[in-house]
Amino acid sequence: MAGWKDGSVQEKYRLVVVGGGGVGKSALTIQFIQSYFVTDYDPTIEDSYTKQCVIDERPARLDILDTAGQEEFGAMREQYMRTGEGFLLVFSVTDRGSFEEIYKFQRQILRVKDRDEFPMILVGNKADLEQQRQVTQEEGQQLARQLKVTYMEASAKIRMNVDQAFHELVSYIAVFQEQECPPSPEPTRKEKDKSGCHCVIV
Repeated sequence: MAGWKDGSVQEKYRLVVVGGGGVGKSALTIQFIQSYFVTDYDPTIEDSYTKQCVIDERPARLDILDTAGQEEFGAMREQYMRTGEGFLLVFSVTDRGSFEEIYKFQRQILRVKDRDEFPMILVGNKADLEQQRQVTQEEGQQLARQLKVTYMEASAKIRMNVDQAFHELVSYIAVFQEQECPPSPEPTRKEKDKSGCHCVIV
């Protein structure tokens, strides 16, 4: 992409939105991509979206996978967990069950990735529905500390913290990949680096 001062090419990031059924994963994703709120709930099997944006002053292409909350798609879950580079762990603040499920999603991602930690953000969606809240902000923060991730409350309906959640996740991925895969070509590192990340030295 000519015109970028450092001549950098566009970065690509594979983001995956996970969480229980009906927590608003599609609503968050569609609000981020297309800036409108979907009101009718139609259970997703799996949808993918692409969005071009500029994050930390760098052009980025986000490939976002909106996943099924339903248990019967378990085999697909392993597949997207393998390919995802960052995960939004979404629960609804109005549904305690979806909050309790988050731990299971996080453990499964770490197991598939064979990691102790990985870029993830915990998102408490439907924060506009204060009267129906079943999970407090403190509980969300407490779970995030336990999982060693950042916590944000969001609302797809009023577009609160929607862009911020996706952008922050991309920033985490960029930092994580840089630590995994430093740009300086050190031959000694190559033998040790079995993480499957591809360094492109430009």
